Amino acid sequence: MVRKLFGTDGIRGEANRWPMTPDIALKVGMAAGLAFRNGGHRHRVVIGKDTRLSGYMIENALVAGFTAVGMDVFLLGPMPTPAVAMLTRSLRCDLGVMISASHNPFADNGIKFFGPDGFKLSDEVEARIEALMESDLASRLSRADKLGRAKRVDGEQARYVEFAKRTLPRDMSLEGLRIAIDCANGAAYKVAPQALWELGAEVCSLGVSPDGLNINKDCGSTSVDALCRKVHEVRADIGIALDGDADRVIIVDEKGQTVDGDQLMAVVAQSWQEDGRLAASGIVATVMSNLGLERYLGGLGLQLARTKVGDRYVVEHMREHGFNVGGEQSGHIVLADFATTGDGLVAALQVLACVKRLDRPVSEVCRRFDPVPQILKNVRYRSGKPLEDAQVQAAIEEGRRKLGDTGRLVIRASGTEPLIRVMGEADNEDLLAGVVDDIVAAVSKVAA
Repeated sequence: MVRKLFGTDGIRGEANRWPMTPDIALKVGMAAGLAFRNGGHRHRVVIGKDTRLSGYMIENALVAGFTAVGMDVFLLGPMPTPAVAMLTRSLRCDLGVMISASHNPFADNGIKFFGPDGFKLSDEVEARIEALMESDLASRLSRADKLGRAKRVDGEQARYVEFAKRTLPRDMSLEGLRIAIDCANGAAYKVAPQALWELGAEVCSLGVSPDGLNINKDCGSTSVDALCRKVHEVRADIGIALDGDADRVIIVDEKGQTVDGDQLMAVVAQSWQEDGRLAASGIVATVMSNLGLERYLGGLGLQLARTKVGDRYVVEHMREHGFNVGGEQSGHIVLADFATTGDGLVAALQVLACVKRLDRPVSEVCRRFDPVPQILKNVRYRSGKPLEDAQVQAAIEEGRRKLGDTGRLVIRASGTEPLIRVMGEADNEDLLAGVVDDIVAAVSKVAA
């Protein structure tokens, strides 16, 4: 079955517009509840969300759907996506739900699911949920005496903070470090500063005043200018930028320069290799990760396995082949020894552990390789499938011919927005720029 609602990271769209409407959320709750009902025990689902205004609407619709099919609901309130994944397992829930559009503007929202093992659902399970939504749900609703109950639960933020802290060696303290952290006015606005402070750091926080409309607005991992200024202002040793649901992280060094996910994976990979903790002699990343990372890992005798874009596909490859480090250039870092999905705070703590152990500035610790010149351009389109156009295909083939073995191209449709992403990298930046511009021009003609 072809999925209509689910993309690369759950269901996502503009709030109060299809598919992010209350009626769809209600049906999603009923269908997902039915898909995970197994046996005669009281079934339970845990729901977290970020700080978007529309979260209230989606949350209540989901609660109605889950309780209608007999599932008890635990409401966490604002909570990072990785915390929801962790608590799904910890609370022995049959299902976990995160209401978030991650790094998108406040007007968007989304719904993503975790199975009882804390991992995101497979394409097949998501297709089954969609099939159930199109079936006669009314005939499968619970009797009046079998309806589910819903309640808000307290104390789970503290449980996640303790979990995050315990990913560091027991005797490690962050005392002596001045850390600026930008929580994007999102889901981690309480837990991330608290965890860093409890570990001994001096913490300077920003992006911790959510009002329902300002999530990711000029802040967080997709807009680090404010954090760079804060690092300079307070003379911080490091800046940490999370996104709206805190499953990704970007670092800012003491000089105000950004460090992306590729560099962070290199830091963790080498550190864990030296400690004998790195599994499968390498890491997993997507086709978007820089060629410089692949070359750097090769110099260490490590492999870089690539997947299609989406941290879910990174995790699937890690599980199938026994890797314990993976992620994306955007800052999704998955450390399988600790978590089942990307965790911005936990990844940042691993970097901080390296900084403390090496006793060197972040600018030195986190610059492991010189990136190969890379250009990424987005082209917005209205409808259709621009990549199937003959002229677009011809432009792509011509670009690959020009680059030859000196570079590579990745052209794909975004799984979360109506965008065609054109990415290229090559040692010859002038040649690369011309190739990318030609492809963008071809796509733009079709997308207009």
